[in-house]
Amino acid sequence: MDYNEELMRYQEDAEDRYNDFDMEYEDEHGFEGNEDAYDDYEDDDGYEAESYDDYRSTSIGKIDPNDRTLTVSIENTTDTDARAIIFGGNQEATQPDGVTVEINESSHKEVREESKSNPFMISGMKYSVSDPLQFDNVLRLIHRTATGSITERVYQPRNATSPQNFTDRLIDDDNFELSVTGRDSLQLEINANSTAVFTFTVKARANMGNILKGSNVAELSSTPRITGLPQIDLLRRKRSRPFGVKRKRAAPRSRKQARSRQSYLKAKGRARR
Repeated sequence: MDYNEELMRYQEDAEDRYNDFDMEYEDEHGFEGNEDAYDDYEDDDGYEAESYDDYRSTSIGKIDPNDRTLTVSIENTTDTDARAIIFGGNQEATQPDGVTVEINESSHKEVREESKSNPFMISGMKYSVSDPLQFDNVLRLIHRTATGSITERVYQPRNATSPQNFTDRLIDDDNFELSVTGRDSLQLEINANSTAVFTFTVKARANMGNILKGSNVAELSSTPRITGLPQIDLLRRKRSRPFGVKRKRAAPRSRKQARSRQSYLKAKGRARR
């Protein structure tokens, strides 16, 4: 068979396998069923769910907006300052006498146990106290391994104070972040006869139970936390693009008409002359 005829045969066969130049396969080739995982995603700029190509088997799950809050209540009933320990599931250190740490949604023990197998990330914090002097005490973010390595970072709550925080007993810091695994703990000095309440928002977490369903273990929150500041909350109502990636709009392309075998051979013959 002539080389040119063989080449044209492959070209025509390839064109028959596609609907158009956007690489949309026909159902007969077995590529159906790869639906978009972001079924309800819409964007003001026209980024619809159908245009975001992601496979359900590897897509990241979503956290229910009503299932992402941890309210930590700390109370010191003694006449001396003491260090309270939040999280720290692996170490399971006991609280000082007279200091109690409770999780209003469940229990501190339950959160500690869950963080060992299903770690999560906190993004945003509301910190309310009975005594404004409690804000002078720094928060210690401690990462401790079983081999004895300890990494400690210090966070000063007063760095988040602003005229928008209208009361001297509440600090709302939207930039606070903490990854909580069994190795991580949040420690602070709680003043004598004082109480402190943290309201944490879970931004991401690992759900190991998804393995049994063949799904991605990662889950993300797609709804921004409410700060109570209208100028910020109104700005966040506009949904961002998936993973912050800006959509690239391809220029429209017209489908090229396949040249017939005879016209192709005639053109080749003229070129040889």
